[in-house]
Order: sequence, then C-alpha cells, then structure tokens
Amino acid sequence: MPDLKRRDFFKAGAGLAAAGFAPRASGADYLEHVWGGYDWGSGPPVPDRLNQGPFTNYGADANAPGGEVGMATSPSREIVPNYGMGLTAYVSGDTGPPRLPGQSLERSIEDIVKLPFTQKVYIRPNWREVQTRPGKLDLPDWWRITFDLARQYGKRVGFRIMLENPDFAEPGMPDFLMEKVPYVPLKGSWKGDTSQVRYRKKHAMPRYDHPAYQAAFGELNALLADQYNGSPDIEYMDTMMYGFWGEGHTWPFEGNYFPSNLAAEQTWLKMLETQLACWTKTPLVTNTQPDFNNVGNAAMLDRTVRSANWIRSDTIFIETTQIEALSNRPAWAAAVSEVPMTTGDPDQLGMVDGVTHNEQVAAHVLAVGANYWSIWNWHDESAAHVLSYYDKFPEIIDHAARRIGYRVYPAFIWPFERDGGRGVVIGLANDGVAGVPGVLRLTLNDDKGVTLASGCLDPGFPKPTGIRQAMLTWSGDTDWIGLRLIAELEVKGVRYPVRWACRQTLNPDGSLTLRRNLRSF
Repeated sequence: MPDLKRRDFFKAGAGLAAAGFAPRASGADYLEHVWGGYDWGSGPPVPDRLNQGPFTNYGADANAPGGEVGMATSPSREIVPNYGMGLTAYVSGDTGPPRLPGQSLERSIEDIVKLPFTQKVYIRPNWREVQTRPGKLDLPDWWRITFDLARQYGKRVGFRIMLENPDFAEPGMPDFLMEKVPYVPLKGSWKGDTSQVRYRKKHAMPRYDHPAYQAAFGELNALLADQYNGSPDIEYMDTMMYGFWGEGHTWPFEGNYFPSNLAAEQTWLKMLETQLACWTKTPLVTNTQPDFNNVGNAAMLDRTVRSANWIRSDTIFIETTQIEALSNRPAWAAAVSEVPMTTGDPDQLGMVDGVTHNEQVAAHVLAVGANYWSIWNWHDESAAHVLSYYDKFPEIIDHAARRIGYRVYPAFIWPFERDGGRGVVIGLANDGVAGVPGVLRLTLNDDKGVTLASGCLDPGFPKPTGIRQAMLTWSGDTDWIGLRLIAELEVKGVRYPVRWACRQTLNPDGSLTLRRNLRSF
C-alpha cells in the first residue's frame, strides 16, 4: 500500500471507532496472507473446560491412577448426519428453484430434498423475492415449500439472500428502494452468449453506502433474524457481500464506484457488523473470494473468523489464495465448498485417465478438509440430473458423504479411581477431514439421566489426526460401566446433539453406553 494511502487509512481510525469497529494495530493492512500459522486468536469461548492432560497412570503423583483401557471404539462406515457437516442438496442456486415440464414445483423440490446421500438443503433467493415492502418479509412459495420438506426429511437449511444477481433480469433491490437508491453502471463489458441473461444485461451496482440502502439492509437482516436466528431449521447463513451473487466481486468488471477503496472497506465492514449483530446464534459464512474489486473482502474474512464464524468458496479449482484459506483455516472454523457437478451424460463426464470430473471435484474438496460439499448442477438443478451421475458412479458421492466434515468417536476409555471418587479419561479420535467446527461438549449421565460430569474440549478438537484426551470425574462410587457418554457441539452459544461416529452400538439419541469390550490376552 503506498505511503499516502496508508496515512489516509489510519486517519480514518476515529471514524471506524465511532462506527463500532476496533482500531487496527499500527502497520496492519488487510491484504492476502498465509493462513497457516496465522494468529487468529483463541477461537470461540470454552465453558467448563475439561482437563485435557497430560495424564499419568502410575506413581504417587498419578492423576489417573491405575487407569487401563477398559473400552475402545472404532470408526463408523456410515454417513453420520451431524450439525456442521454434510453433503448439501441445492434447491436453488442463481436461477431459482427447478421448474420442470409436467411436474409440480412441490414434487421437483421434494425430489431434491429427499436425496438419500445428502444431509442439508440450500437455497439462494434474490432480495426482491423475499421482501416487496418495508417492514415485512414476503417469502416466495418455494421458500416455504423447501423449509416444510426439509423439516419433514430431518434436514436443516442453509441460505443466502443475493443482493444482486447477474443471472436475474431484474435488479436485486426491492421496488420500494428503487426510487431512493441510485444504481451506478459498471464500466466494461461481459462477453458471451447473449441468450444468457448475464451477457445481455446492463450491469450496475446500487449505492450500498446510501443511507436508505443501509437502513433497508439493516431491516432485512432484522426481519430474517427475528424468524431464523438460532432456528432449529437453519444450518447457516451466507454473509451478504458486494456485487454479483453477494460473493464479494463484480468480475469481469474492474474497480468500484466508492470514493476510495478505504470507503468501500468501511462500508462493507459496517454491513458485516450489521449482520453479526443480528445473527448472534446462527453462523455466518463469508466467501474467500480474492478482492478483485478492492472492497474489503480480506477485512471481512478476518472479522468473520475472529468472531467464530465460518468461511466458504464457490468452487475448488480456483485461485491459490482460496485454497490456502480453506486448507489452513483454524480448526474450529467450518468450510463450505460449493462446486457444481456434471450430469451423468457421456459428453459431460469429463473422463480423463479413467477419472470423471466429479471424482476430481470430490477428491479435492476432501483434500482441503471441507465440512460441506454442494450436490447440484449449475443453473440446471434437478434430482434427475444428480441421479444421472450417481446411478453410474455411486461410490464417488458415497465416499464423500462418509468422509466429509468431522467424524468424532471415543477411541479410548481409561477408567480410574482417585480420592474417594471415580473418573474416566476419554481419548477422542476424528475420522473425518475437518476439525470440530466449534466446541465439543462431553457429558456423562447415569441410567436415570442424572449428570455426573460435563465439560468442553478446546475449540476445533479433536482434529483429523491424533487423539485428544479429556478427563471426566465424579464423586461417590458409581461405576463407569453403564454410564452414557453424550456429545454435543456448541456453536455461537447453541448446543447441537452429536451422534458418535463409531461402529459400536449407540443409543437412539446417538450417545454411547460405556462397557468393557476389550479381550484380555
């Protein structure tokens, strides 16, 4: 950053503080950086932190005296449908829900929602589709249908409200804002087949910094959050960002219309703060899109991760900066990978060296340690298109469904007795590709449901390699055998039940009843 711009940058610190932003440290600028080893802070808060070692079994100072492995579990081979992970069926992407000839909208959506190898559902409407008047939401019929069906099939919904959409003929803003907030035409052109909306549309962006836009944007988030913040129906909400699809860019149109890049960054940080203030319980997921238009994407990502929210990328064969972010994010930050699939049509498979394009996609999504992978056909969503590939190559999607995200199980249980009480050290393993996207809570209940011990691991643990140990102790002589070991995931103060990802028999609620299961030799 040139010296003059750097001085201007820091002069704005007082304005940022007044707007509710903490001033930056001297010399800090939000540029692309290496994520591996970067100081992201301590992560989400850990209530009731458990002792996580080291533990000793022998000697006068042993804190788990005489502890021997009394039980072991092994990784599951099945899909584990926990919160914070999974394959995601797309009801709508950029062009709305499926409207198939001769088929009702309800049937088309249900066929997508009920795909058996998916665990989540995703929708992406335009702003003008969810609000037509101030002070009230006017959600489209397909929004309601999607939520009703997702609830019926036991799947949560992720969503984004697109502020602008190049694949939609109309502007993104609702009509009630059109006379108040001007649009600024983008300079340049987007060459392509003019039968597609994006190549014939006259692209423009609204004055995001206009007071009327800011007020309406705040109201939109407040109205949505009033219904959906912390709702059991919701998995996450994508952060609404600058430009096309809300991804943080207007590629291929360069630059921005703000008075300066600093003003752009301040505007978008303010809009992120609006979203953070509303969405206090539901994770926000911010795009890792490089800052093509210099509007503050890196600053938004930094704030997102530091506030214990999540990140996403819109494809996998993409810029090195996005792969760096996905691969080296903090273990407690979930990563969403949205990558379109091909159909199973022979001319679409992209078969090279015996490997289809979709197999390449799935392998690389797993390689970056993603929590979610989208199951959709770009601009042509339908269950039939997904199944046309799955029916020919089921092992590709099935493998991804059994590896994606975190898959935690209690690999070792060491029981011990100490100071007139009892306890267990739990050695936790993770057979998935991602860390735990939040804080894992362990609870031991007796057969009457009385809690004997409970507490949390450090954020992100256990990771996909190694064993994370944690100690649970209780007073009295209640035996460890027969106790129920329960796992929950805490994200932004909300607890979600976690089903153990082990082959051993579980209780209907996903908990594990402790017992001896190791043979003595």
